[in-house]
Amino acid sequence: MTDLLWGISVDSVDDPIADLTDEITIPRWIDQEISPSTVAAILQGGCASGAYTPAVTYHDALETMRRHGDSHDGVLQYLEDLGELPDPLVLGDSISWSELACLYVSCAVELWASNIEDDLRRLLTT
Repeated sequence: MTDLLWGISVDSVDDPIADLTDEITIPRWIDQEISPSTVAAILQGGCASGAYTPAVTYHDALETMRRHGDSHDGVLQYLEDLGELPDPLVLGDSISWSELACLYVSCAVELWASNIEDDLRRLLTT
């Protein structure tokens, strides 16, 4: 997908996905203005590359987890439904709440991006 998006000259890659289609659901805990080019950057380098800073900025990740962490359609439920909760020990023996929030939000955003990749490719090439 990233090769497709970086090589295509369609103005809509920077438009919000929500403006392009109603076929792709954007969870409430992801910026509703997210664009196909941002999704491509997430797929290419992950959130930690700077592609999606709300997932790796302590304040933003903590706020996301406060608002949407454990709701029925929240971050943790999404991870459990479509994958599994990442092991926090990957961050080391002593981790902060902020680091844990970044881990969970980043993993959920990256999982969502990979799950919509095919639908987004279809949208942009038809």
